[in-house]
Amino acid sequence: MTVNRRSVLLGGCLAAGLAGGVGLATRLSSSTETGLTERGQLLDWGAPAPHQALIALDGLSPGHPVREEALRQLASALRYYPAQGGLALGHSIFPSPATRPRGLTLMPAFPGDVLESTQTHGDALLQLGGAKAGTLQASVAQVLAGLSHWKVRWQIQGFRTDQRETAGRALARNPFHFTEGLGNPPGTQGDLRALVRDGHGEPAWAVGGSYQVVRTIRLATTLWDRDTQEEQERIMGRRRNGQWLDGTPATARADFSADPHGRTTPLDAHVRRAAPDPLNPPPLVRRSYNYEHAQGESGLIFTCFQSDLATGFEAVQKRLEGEAMSKYLLTVGGGYFFVPPAGEGWVDALLEPR
Repeated sequence: MTVNRRSVLLGGCLAAGLAGGVGLATRLSSSTETGLTERGQLLDWGAPAPHQALIALDGLSPGHPVREEALRQLASALRYYPAQGGLALGHSIFPSPATRPRGLTLMPAFPGDVLESTQTHGDALLQLGGAKAGTLQASVAQVLAGLSHWKVRWQIQGFRTDQRETAGRALARNPFHFTEGLGNPPGTQGDLRALVRDGHGEPAWAVGGSYQVVRTIRLATTLWDRDTQEEQERIMGRRRNGQWLDGTPATARADFSADPHGRTTPLDAHVRRAAPDPLNPPPLVRRSYNYEHAQGESGLIFTCFQSDLATGFEAVQKRLEGEAMSKYLLTVGGGYFFVPPAGEGWVDALLEPR
């Protein structure tokens, strides 16, 4: 029987949701370093939780008599997780374009995607982290029990394999056996790539927030593992340990201009398409989790943060069209969200004018 991308990736049950992302931690920003107001909520680029759950929620329509109560309820939901909890808002929760972050839309289907409506979008995205899968599941149930005005649209739990830190970057290993996270800036330098600052044309309440993209990507691991390691590395554009194909160390930047015809790093390799100029990487910060299901399905829960979707994720996604890796990937869910800054200014932005 011929094994192809569609038969492998569409076989089995669809993942019941999606998860992943950089941990969200509220702390004061430095306006001199980042151009943010002091109420800005910075994203924590440190070591992520070993296990993470993301829960997409649908709530109440604008004008509903208990909408404010529901929003306050959501704002208080993360008191169980002061360090490893987070919240992001979807396009559909905003009553007016005037208060919505200017780039926040519904995530479109890109070429090759097969998005399931029940696995995509949501009014809000709740993120919880934990050290163990079992205790995290119990905590998710506890938090959801307090959200009487909300219903779960989808949810999933992910994990990080071989988690470690190198040169200030949180790294892990994906289901294709490759190191994840080397393209991120070290330490808190991610703030400069990911956070909305004054002068970006955003509503005042959104300064200090960040656009979050989540993509549930089913991986054809059986098909992938039939390739030799050398072929896999040429498809990826790096060695499994992160070293560049031209011998450049994993934490340094390769120079593709010295290889214009792709003899060393193929022109359709994943990393070369995603970041054709490694000296000027895409303005985003990524963080991924693996997932597995009893039916044998496995995949990657991709998350990235940026101050602008068009110059961040969307620019990268357009460059990836036609990459050599595409036959091993199938995106089945996800969404665009906005991580609000600290405080409850976002609640006021979501309420109808009185």
